Amino acid sequence: MSGAEHGPPGGGERPEGPDRSEEPVGSIEGEPDTAPRPAPSGARPPGGPLQVWPGIAGAAVAAAAATWLLDLFLIAAAALAVAVAASYLAAVAAPRALPPAFAAAARDAEPPLIRGAVMVLSPVLGVACGLAVAAVADLWLIEPVSYALGGLAGGAAAPVLHRGLTRDLALAMAAVGTAVVLAVLATAAVLVATGVDPLFAFAEMLAHGTRPDSLVNIVNNASTLYLSAVAVAIGFRMRLFNIGVDGQYRLAALAAAAVGGAVALPPVLHQAVIIATAVAVGGLWAGLAGFLKVARGVSEVISTIMLNAIATGITAYLLSTDRLAVEIGVNNIGTSPIPASGWVPSVPMDFMGSRVDMFGLVLLAAAVGAGYWWLLERTRFGFDLRATGQSPTAAQASGVDVKRMVLLAMVISGMVAGLVGMPQLLGDSHYYALDFPAGLGFIGIAIALLGRNHPVGIALAALFWGFLDQASLVLDFRGIPKEMAVVTQATVVLTVVVVYEVVHRWGRRYEQQQVGKELGRAEVAA
Repeated sequence: MSGAEHGPPGGGERPEGPDRSEEPVGSIEGEPDTAPRPAPSGARPPGGPLQVWPGIAGAAVAAAAATWLLDLFLIAAAALAVAVAASYLAAVAAPRALPPAFAAAARDAEPPLIRGAVMVLSPVLGVACGLAVAAVADLWLIEPVSYALGGLAGGAAAPVLHRGLTRDLALAMAAVGTAVVLAVLATAAVLVATGVDPLFAFAEMLAHGTRPDSLVNIVNNASTLYLSAVAVAIGFRMRLFNIGVDGQYRLAALAAAAVGGAVALPPVLHQAVIIATAVAVGGLWAGLAGFLKVARGVSEVISTIMLNAIATGITAYLLSTDRLAVEIGVNNIGTSPIPASGWVPSVPMDFMGSRVDMFGLVLLAAAVGAGYWWLLERTRFGFDLRATGQSPTAAQASGVDVKRMVLLAMVISGMVAGLVGMPQLLGDSHYYALDFPAGLGFIGIAIALLGRNHPVGIALAALFWGFLDQASLVLDFRGIPKEMAVVTQATVVLTVVVVYEVVHRWGRRYEQQQVGKELGRAEVAA
């Protein structure tokens, strides 16, 4: 989550120039300038691998041993949390009392707010990593061994995160974490006002949401939400608000289902034709909004909203028994079922006790996320796209065709949007019907904002959203309105925007102060 990705719907990064932070600013009477330099944005603490990795290995082994010992007296999860936090504090919080391998992880050159955010985030994320590893290992191994492995993973992750969290990433994660805490508190207040014990409600949601079947459903739902959010995020990085993802993916799913049900091809080719159809239709539909913007200056917000309505009308017109639909079950119609050669096999999850299989196209969502990161961060096209999003006039002055970039960004966003319905279509339903999931495009906007347009942040936000959707299903059986989850989701999105803006303003003010200090040193040296 880049710190330059601030405020909706932005998310671009400013083009980076050469790093001057290590160059001497000047000297007085020939003496070297020994004044401490502030750590540049994104800087990591000093220390090479030969210094750092032995210390990290020691922290991991200590956490594993402590987890095993504490498991004799505490609940396994609590033992792991205490062990990981203790090993982290011993290795990082008090580095002067330990060997240089640990001391290399100190971040004394950074401002107190950054150090505080890192000191809180690193053990929390380390504990989360350890618990995840322990939960998976517990499916095969006995509890003491699985949680000792979790302690090993968490003990290694915490100091690695301490060193690896950049200033911008630490601030962004702290903002999201603060927003989640505020949202939980707001939801608890609403529950108390309605006469419901919030601890009971949260405990029931946690118990239901961590069942094997629920975990698989969360991953399945998160895969579609992730694709939707990435489609939105591509537009955000260009400062384009693609509200039309909902219409783009539904129209693409309808066309792909119709083509898939009408042809008979070998398995791999059949699946490729279906996915290619969805990508082409989604890109074409989003390209219309891009063309209207570059050719006639029509706001993409207005055009995509109108195209959503048109897409709804087209799908309603085509999804009738006189055209593309056939009778499916009772009171339901849909396209002709796709033959088995066009299905993407699901991944059996029997080993973890789940009766639900994981969509095979979850891997497609992961590949799209990796491609999104590579395209924007490691290619010239991505640099031009981000530069255009930051300042179209500056990008144009440097030789970038701004209109072309706008059109391509909308087309690529639509192509990704076309994939949103594929996990459900090829992994479960195998036809497009009246009950095909709708509204995923609008949820993608919220998840892109929550994930700050970063592929990893979006993945975590999609999983969090999927968890709330799945965990809230148990509330109706306990006499609690399941809309409480919607309150939490809405509050998270609202608070993360507000909190991140506050954090961003602080970061910008801090950068200005550091620039002022550097200029002052340069003037004195001159």
